[in-house]
Amino acid sequence: MAVKTLEDLFIHELSDIYSAEKQLAKALPKLARAAENPDLADAFNTHLEETQGQIERIDQVVEMLDIKLKRIKCAAMEGLVEEGKEVIEEVEKGPVRDAALIGGAQKVEHYEIASYGTICVLAKQLGCDPKAIQLLKDTLAEEKATDEKLTLLAESGVNAQAAER
Repeated sequence: MAVKTLEDLFIHELSDIYSAEKQLAKALPKLARAAENPDLADAFNTHLEETQGQIERIDQVVEMLDIKLKRIKCAAMEGLVEEGKEVIEEVEKGPVRDAALIGGAQKVEHYEIASYGTICVLAKQLGCDPKAIQLLKDTLAEEKATDEKLTLLAESGVNAQAAER
């Protein structure tokens, strides 16, 4: 896709994160099954529900702004999902795998935080409907909260258990 205007960039970035969210929605159940720590498995399952809501929000934004997303595949998320698969395949189930899963999940969250931050700024610059901008900001806040939850899980014992191995 040729990106020539700020609006083109906005649509490209929104299309990219839409693809990322769809890929993540497919990966999260596998991550939940791979986690030994029940709190971590619950966090993945909770984030799956949030991710489905985030996809719905993007659909609402697209409808509000009367734009059409491009059919692209987010290469960054594809790589992050692949890293998660490698952890599942190569690290024995237990605290070390859980620590690795948390780290991988935080990489995903940081990517999403950067993406939604960019999209919010572009939407504001373009003078988009404030309701659409708020939907995007709501998702950004959820992504930040998920990152915080993952940090707390790591600090509250998962990493300490992994260190004992």
